[in-house]
Amino acid sequence: MWPNRERWDSRQLAFWSAALVALVALGWVLHDVLLPFVGAIALAYLLKPPVDRLQRWGINRTLAALLMVVAIVLGLVALVMVVVPLLIEQGSSLIGRIPQYLKRVREILVDHNFAVLNWLNIQDPDKAFSDLASQASDWLVGFAYSLWTGGKALVSLASVLIVMPVVTFYLICDWHRMIAVVDGWVPVRQRDTVRRLVREIDAAIGGFLRGQLAVCLTLACYYAIGLMLAGLDFALLIGVTAGLITFVPYIGSMTGLMVATGVALAQFSPDWKRVAIVVAIFMVGQFLEGNVLSPKFVGKRVGLHPVWMIFAMFAFGYLLGFIGLLLAVPLAAAIAVLFRFGLRQYLASPFYSGEKSS
Repeated sequence: MWPNRERWDSRQLAFWSAALVALVALGWVLHDVLLPFVGAIALAYLLKPPVDRLQRWGINRTLAALLMVVAIVLGLVALVMVVVPLLIEQGSSLIGRIPQYLKRVREILVDHNFAVLNWLNIQDPDKAFSDLASQASDWLVGFAYSLWTGGKALVSLASVLIVMPVVTFYLICDWHRMIAVVDGWVPVRQRDTVRRLVREIDAAIGGFLRGQLAVCLTLACYYAIGLMLAGLDFALLIGVTAGLITFVPYIGSMTGLMVATGVALAQFSPDWKRVAIVVAIFMVGQFLEGNVLSPKFVGKRVGLHPVWMIFAMFAFGYLLGFIGLLLAVPLAAAIAVLFRFGLRQYLASPFYSGEKSS
């Protein structure tokens, strides 16, 4: 019976591998229209725990799901009507002032003959700065274009504002039934192992998403308020953006620091104290993130290394554009859990120990 069992396991492995390849291929073909559905799945995943809690309190699940979705939609509408116009206005003004800011920063660097220029052995600072500004501009344009082309479904507001809430509502209502159906597809002998892996993946995804969302919102409020009190131009735009892109470990915070410092140099110099205040705001924010917010909201139980998260963001974003950025966290969490499981199996196997299998 043992050889037949091995052949059956091989058939199972081949079947599920082929199903995975087919699913990835289908996602690749349809990634341009997946945005409202991926967003709905993410939103349903985040809203499922509070809906489950309301159901335990005696509220009908359909009504609880409807209340949560309506509350989220109303919140997003209010956000779009109040905050987004301010961000768009500041963003357009900032773009219009970029040449002026670049000119001012260049004058500061050249006129003060900063030691870093000599250390870098830059003979012609004007030309070096112009080349750097040109390259940065090209990169920003290319990055914006890639996001736009990768997120074509963003053009259709109806797909996001109408389809996504409807899909979210039905997913929340039928979540447990769908999980039960999928669980029934798993081969019986591997069901306990698969369930354990799914629980680990769920803990990693849920812990990172909910925790990092709380960290990002807290930092966005802190940076926006701090920069506004410091008198920095476009404080709301820079602060909110810096807080939200903290979702990408290290790179997000460093990007916010560089943009805020550049604007502060152009706006405040030669008042270096005010420039130092802007830098200090970000230094304090980094301290709070690393020592207070992340340990409290995310914790070490998630098990997703920052380097792995950065690579996943870049890799999936490059492959699938905006959809890839949305899928990066769950896919990275699933791959990390499966890799650790495979490594444990390998370390416990006779192949690793050199012992002969009985």
